[in-house]
Amino acid sequence: MQPEIARHAAEAMLGTLGPVVSADWSTRAGGLDWDCRTTVEHVGHALDRYSLYLAGPDTKRLPFQLVSHPECTPADLLHIVELRAAVLCQVARAASPETRGYHTFGRSDRDGYVAMGCIEMLVHTDDVAKGMGLVFNPPADLVRQVLARLFPWAPTDTDPWQTLQWATGRVDLPGHARVGADWAWHASPVSEWDGTVKTQASYR
Repeated sequence: MQPEIARHAAEAMLGTLGPVVSADWSTRAGGLDWDCRTTVEHVGHALDRYSLYLAGPDTKRLPFQLVSHPECTPADLLHIVELRAAVLCQVARAASPETRGYHTFGRSDRDGYVAMGCIEMLVHTDDVAKGMGLVFNPPADLVRQVLARLFPWAPTDTDPWQTLQWATGRVDLPGHARVGADWAWHASPVSEWDGTVKTQASYR
């Protein structure tokens, strides 16, 4: 997985949400409890956290939480996401393949952090798009890479975008059981996957 895909995910996000920066961002984001603005702030925060874990590397959770920035416009927030995706890309390029850092769902390597940054941008862009009445269709190859890295148990003969939404408990996938609210991904390298479907309970 090339670090550059973090930039591609950010481009897809800005391409969809950039045209609606003048809309009402207090609208609820899809099925989330957050509004659209808070959801985008969360994405920037997640990218920042992944970069810090990888740069450290840190082996425990960093004690800082999402902070709202009311002085920022929606356009500002999207630009911050774009910059933080670029930072994650650069940190991943500089990291050794052997580097391992913290995540709730397993000790991640650089590919894992890049994939996690991408999934934050992809699924939450879709959440915001739904709140805005838009349709988000990210690049299929990008989605396939994220699926293969974080959800190695996911089917590969289905539409990748629908499959990623299914894996994160957002939609149904014909022929497969609905994923519950306790879904999780596999942050550790795929070579360490034990062949089971992961849930949040897997990491307690």
